[in-house]
Amino acid sequence: MFIDIPSFVDRLCYRYPSFLVDSVIEHEPGRRLVAVKNVTVNEEFFQGHFPGAPLMPGVLMIETLAQVAALLLLYREGPANASAILRGVNDAKFRRQVVPGDRVRLEVTRGIERGRVVRVHGVAYVEEQVVAEAQLVMAVVPDPAHVDPTATISDQAELGEGVVVDPHAVVGARVKLGRGCRVGAHAVIDGWTEIGEGTEIFPFASIGLIPQDLKFRGERTRLVIGRQNIFREFVTIHRGTAGGGGLTSIGDRNVFMAYTHVAHDCRVGNDTILANGATLGGHVLVEDCAFIGALSGVHQFCRVGRYAFIGGGSVVTKDALPFGRTVGNRAHIYGLNTIGLMRRGFPPEVLLKLKRAYRYLLQSKLNTTHALGHIQADPSLDCPEVQYLVEFIRSSPRGVILRRAARRAEEMVFDE
Repeated sequence: MFIDIPSFVDRLCYRYPSFLVDSVIEHEPGRRLVAVKNVTVNEEFFQGHFPGAPLMPGVLMIETLAQVAALLLLYREGPANASAILRGVNDAKFRRQVVPGDRVRLEVTRGIERGRVVRVHGVAYVEEQVVAEAQLVMAVVPDPAHVDPTATISDQAELGEGVVVDPHAVVGARVKLGRGCRVGAHAVIDGWTEIGEGTEIFPFASIGLIPQDLKFRGERTRLVIGRQNIFREFVTIHRGTAGGGGLTSIGDRNVFMAYTHVAHDCRVGNDTILANGATLGGHVLVEDCAFIGALSGVHQFCRVGRYAFIGGGSVVTKDALPFGRTVGNRAHIYGLNTIGLMRRGFPPEVLLKLKRAYRYLLQSKLNTTHALGHIQADPSLDCPEVQYLVEFIRSSPRGVILRRAARRAEEMVFDE
């Protein structure tokens, strides 16, 4: 695992001049981290500390644990630019001396959190013996916003703590950026736009500009974006129109790859991925955990269900089934996205029920109404996922894609 240790440890206030962490060997983001310190005889602190019988001072054991705690708290945690402060040390115990030649394993675990103050439990081992342990009281403090001198920022824009605006970016008057956002070089953010914390906007992206709708007359409409989203190069996201409700909304933890486009009045859920060049027409709904492949287009007013997979180069003109593989121009359904759902952690019993439900829809030769009736009448298929699939189809105003591809075409599509 690669972590740029110096860049994060440098953000620990009052840090000892030397880096006391050599490598990270285990990491559960936001919860636990295990690092290693190799104690060598040429450590500078040995020169004046018990010459002839060198040992690592206890205060430096605490400093080492604090550096590891800083890695845990700052790596992909909260604001992109923040500092860690050691506020206190409780219940410190030193069980054995640490001497040159020891390889110290340092484990820190995140504990109770109140506001910006976090308790971190740290334990140091040499082989399997505990040599030191302590409860560290740490604070994570976002840095002030940093704006490059060449960027153009309106005096009325609201920038949260830790926001970074790179060279030549433009941020308009009615924009609100949450803490820890980063705006890349030459990116433009304008309009009544709210962006949640930890979101990263790459160079040349265009966020919150007026929609490409000829009926738009400059009315006040909004774009609301959630937390920890990624907008790569040349992404375009447009705010809503009065006729469509006046709002384009995007949830949390979504990834929009280069050149993707989200048109006016779209609603995008959480944890979705739009691959390079994917395009959403106006008023499209993309539900949680969907994947839309590169160079695919979704027609206006369509829906893409939860956990749906849209293959690359597809054209979607009706609602795309949740949990399914929809591919082609015009798109066809290729059955359940089995491998994708397994990767998402779906249990085998749920996958089996979804497969049987898909057989009723695609292979039974029943019409859609009768197939849905059989699914609902079958007690062995009773689960929230199957019920959601049924409700998705019943509530579709445009109709859903239920046309299967020819067998030869089906053989060319791999599970994703």
